[in-house]
Amino acid sequence: MSADAPSGADFVKLVSAEGHEFFVTRKVAMVSGTIRAMLESSMKEANSGVIPFPEISTAVLEKTIQYCHYKLRYTNSTTKIPEFKIEPDMALELLMSSNYLDL
Repeated sequence: MSADAPSGADFVKLVSAEGHEFFVTRKVAMVSGTIRAMLESSMKEANSGVIPFPEISTAVLEKTIQYCHYKLRYTNSTTKIPEFKIEPDMALELLMSSNYLDL
């Protein structure tokens, strides 16, 4: 592994209700206040870097991760911020997920 390659500690694994695994950078994951609290605590998730979300479906978790990328990219941006598109049939689940994840 080169000196520039990210280590496993630079990534967090988020697991959906269906067991789908998403590997995201720690910086992106910590956009969520809930995930940040988990990773900064002495909880088992902080040590393992694996956070299961048994109540969040794969589609909703994927869209939530996309929003974390979006929020990280455009917070304090001086460029024109594009619309973050949300499908109407997913809106309620995303609202509940974002509330739980403190986004």
